[in-house]
Amino acid sequence: MPAMPDVESVKAVLRQVIDPEVGVNIVDLGLVYGIDITPGQVSIRLTMTSPACPMGDMIMNDIDAALDAALPPEIGVVVNLVWDPPWTPEMMNKDARGHFGW
Repeated sequence: MPAMPDVESVKAVLRQVIDPEVGVNIVDLGLVYGIDITPGQVSIRLTMTSPACPMGDMIMNDIDAALDAALPPEIGVVVNLVWDPPWTPEMMNKDARGHFGW
């Protein structure tokens, strides 16, 4: 990954993070709402499938681990967990919907 990543390279890293309850990565599942890149920082807005998601902490730790391994140490990462808009199955891409047979 280049010294200053772009949105697509960050998405590629986040596709390595799998929601263990459903076996689909968080990007295809539609949990990543936005990625903003400024000099020296990557900010990510994401949600969980529900506020009661039992895997939320594990997913957040997996995000940190994946980005720490992929980004240069001088680039900070901010992950903001948001609940608005609420996640719905329509936010999944076609591959994820296909995983569920939808």
